[in-house]
This record gives sequence, C-alpha cells and structure tokens, in this order.
Amino acid sequence: MSYTQLSLTAIVLSIVLDIYILRTKILRQRVFWVSYAIVVFFQLLSNGLFTGLGIVKYRDAAILGGDSPDTGTPAFVGDGRLAYAPVEDLGFGFGLVVLAISLWIFLERRGIQSETTAGPPRVGWFSGRLKRF
Repeated sequence: MSYTQLSLTAIVLSIVLDIYILRTKILRQRVFWVSYAIVVFFQLLSNGLFTGLGIVKYRDAAILGGDSPDTGTPAFVGDGRLAYAPVEDLGFGFGLVVLAISLWIFLERRGIQSETTAGPPRVGWFSGRLKRF
C-alpha cells in the first residue's frame, strides 16, 4: 500500500469508528472542528519545519505529486504538498486525533477512570469549591 492509500484508510476508519462503531459522533460537534483547526496549524508548522529543512524526506512514488527535487527543499504549496509536507500527513493526523478523542470519550462513557480513586480532593478550576474528580 502506498502512503496515500494508508492515509485515506486512516481517514475512513476513524470516521467509521467515530460515527458507527463507538458512536461518539465528535465529528458532528463544532467544538471539535474549532479545536482541530488549532491542531492543524501546529501540525503544518512542525511538518513544514521537518520537511522544509530536509530532516524528513519522502519517496516521490509513495506520495501525491512526485516532482520533488532530490536536493534542496520541496515545493511549499503544490505538487501534493502543503507547507512543504505531503497532504497525506494531514490525513494521518486527522485519523489519529479523531481516534484518540473518540476512544477517550467512549471509555469515559463506560466509566473507565471517570473518578480519581487516590490522592487528596482537588479544587475545581472554575467553581473554587472542593470537588472530587
């Protein structure tokens, strides 16, 4: 499988898991998309840094595009890249974020680690009252 096919598989699997299997439906919530925009900004920043400086290189046959120079920096935008990084990286990032949040919500709904069992009571951030978390 190519990097592009794996990226598309990660996107589809994370959507199916969120909506149909775990039924957390975070993709239907506005707060997820606002938060995800912040994640994408920093993902593009870090990916752009690593690929723009040549720390990470991709085989042209494995990603979209494929006209990257052997020496020097790849295209900033275009040739299947966005901020120097292949667009497939955004797909993997999306899949990982959706999977992590979906599993977190799913497990919390099942009661796994929903309450702290050790340590002193903590103060709630917004209420100022003692609360057991």
